[in-house]
Amino acid sequence: MTAMNTTAPRPAPLAAVLRTETRLFLREPGSLFWILVFPAVLMTILGLIPSFRKADEALDGRSVIDLYVPVAVLLAMIMAGLQAMPPVLTGYRERGILRRMSATPVRPSALLAAQIVLHGAASLGSAALVLTVGRVAFGVRLPGQVSGYLLALLLAVACVLALGATICALSRTSRIATAVGSVAYLLMMFTAGVWVPVQTMPDLLRGIVELTPFGAASQALGQAASGDWPGLAHLGVMVVWTAALGTASTRLFRWE
Repeated sequence: MTAMNTTAPRPAPLAAVLRTETRLFLREPGSLFWILVFPAVLMTILGLIPSFRKADEALDGRSVIDLYVPVAVLLAMIMAGLQAMPPVLTGYRERGILRRMSATPVRPSALLAAQIVLHGAASLGSAALVLTVGRVAFGVRLPGQVSGYLLALLLAVACVLALGATICALSRTSRIATAVGSVAYLLMMFTAGVWVPVQTMPDLLRGIVELTPFGAASQALGQAASGDWPGLAHLGVMVVWTAALGTASTRLFRWE
């Protein structure tokens, strides 16, 4: 009589790595706060300023807080892609974890994929929280062009993760990754409109900023939020940046 095999099937490597990385991520309250909570907190603080809630003809009848919703959405992505992910992956490589994984059934690429999925999901979760707080607390209308908004959102996430992966590829240690990520973080915050909304910048500066990935993303999200389809030029800028950064990170990344 043939014995019954009672051994439970082993989970797929990527699923197992993703569960492990998720548990580690949830143990980091700093990352959770800055990615998931801080953008909504910042928007709430700005929304409490009475003048920011008033419609302005110079902004096509929108208020400043209307403009800051897509900015807060992008802020979460920048936090995840440039501040949280690069030091983690570079630290794994620096400690030889990726090299040791090469000798196991779990490939190092599974860890990279898990990090991208995890931080991408955190960015989208923060975006949902920001939209909810904006709607409930300050009456900001939900995106009028839902499909266009989702497309711009996904392209922005892909772009920031590609940029984060490129920083990982170019940084030999976690300290270097943190330093480079911090510089890129400040630059991307400016181009995303954290300090000055892109729509209110002088024409020349706005034209330059719109050629950057998050300047284009800010404009695309703002257009979709107001009910228009995002400009093809803005979507194209994000596609080009994502393709270029993705190619660079793939060719330059080293597992050890």
